Amino acid sequence: MELKAKILTVSDGVIAGTREDRSGQALAALLEENHFEIIQRRVVADGIESVAAALTAMSERFSGLVVSTGGTGFGPRDLTPEGTRIVIEREAPGLAEACRLVSPLGRLSRAVAGARGEALIINTPGSPSGAVETLSAILDVIPHALELLANASTSHESLKRGH
Repeated sequence: MELKAKILTVSDGVIAGTREDRSGQALAALLEENHFEIIQRRVVADGIESVAAALTAMSERFSGLVVSTGGTGFGPRDLTPEGTRIVIEREAPGLAEACRLVSPLGRLSRAVAGARGEALIINTPGSPSGAVETLSAILDVIPHALELLANASTSHESLKRGH
């Protein structure tokens, strides 16, 4: 199975041009190192509607990973989880919980994960190190999850082999 990914950066600062999209770059590098083809990168402003609209468009007729970075904390504009919940059809709380366990700051994350059609949507923090740490915590099981979502012929042996 080909591994495809899309990255959504949620940041008022990147949209305004006052901040570089370092977390999106870091996620792209991590995914490429792990044999994912990055087929889209997008940036939107913080907010429920902007996140929901972007995730809807990015997951439409897409079989693969959609990972967002930013907007998962307690700031007044950190609304990525709320926008994500509008879009996903089924939550994957185990993935979000595993992401939170990688560091003490993970306990402050409000990130969610879930499926929409054949797309797996994962929220990560806006810091480059936080985004990479959290996605790395679950990267080993994502290919198996994508196989299941695509209704591909799967074997639990593929998970044991790390594929």
